[in-house]
Amino acid sequence: MNDRDHQGLDFSTVLASTVHDMKNSLTLLMQSWNQWLERLPPELAESGERGVIEYESLRLNGMLMQMLGLYKLQINQLPLRPDWVEVEELLQEQLARHADILQARGIRGSCSVEGAGLFFMDAELIGSVIGNVINNSIRYAHSAIHLQASLHGDMLLLTVNDDGRGYPADMLGRYGTGTRDADVSNGSTGLGLYFGQCIASLHQRDGQCGYIELDNGGTLGGGEFRLYLP
Repeated sequence: MNDRDHQGLDFSTVLASTVHDMKNSLTLLMQSWNQWLERLPPELAESGERGVIEYESLRLNGMLMQMLGLYKLQINQLPLRPDWVEVEELLQEQLARHADILQARGIRGSCSVEGAGLFFMDAELIGSVIGNVINNSIRYAHSAIHLQASLHGDMLLLTVNDDGRGYPADMLGRYGTGTRDADVSNGSTGLGLYFGQCIASLHQRDGQCGYIELDNGGTLGGGEFRLYLP
C-alpha cells in the first residue's frame, strides 16, 4: 500500500464494515447453536453453560449494534423513523426476546403500563435501548427485572428496574449532570449509556428533548434506568 492509499483509508468506515460482518457471523453462529440444541437431550440442553453462551451472545450483539448505531449517528446516517407505537407491546416484545436467558438465570421478567397507550417514537431505536439495558440488568439482578411505562407530565417515562445492588452513587442522576458522566472507556455500561442518551435526544417535540437518568430504589429496590421521551 502506497502513501496515497494509506491516506485514503477511513479507519472508522473499515471498523464499521468489520462490526457489521461480525454481527452477521454472530447471527449465523447463534442459529447453528439453536439447531444443535434441538438435537441434544434435555439434561444437556438445559445445562448452565447454555445460559452463559446465550447471555454473552446477546450482550455481544447489543454492543455491536451500539457501535454501528453510534457510527451512523456520527455520519448522520441514522434516520429517525417515528410512528405511533403501542407502549405495552414494545415492552412485552423486549421481555420476549430475553425470555430464554431470563429463565436460564432464574430471573422473573415482568412489565406494567400506567396511562401510556400509544406514543409517537422510533420503536426500533427505543427497543434497542431498552434491550441493552435489560442485558446489563441481567448481570446484576438477583431474581427479578421489571419494565414500567407511565406518563410524567407531558413526557413518556420508560423504566427498567432490577433487584440487584444498584448503580454506584457517582453515576446517579440525569445523564451529563452527575459527578461521573458515562465513560465509554469503562466497559459496556458506559457505551450503553452514551448510546441511550444519543437515541433519547433524537426524540424532540415542542423544544423538549428526550434524556436518561439513573436512580436506585424503584419498584424492586435495586437499579432503575429511566428513559424520558417528549
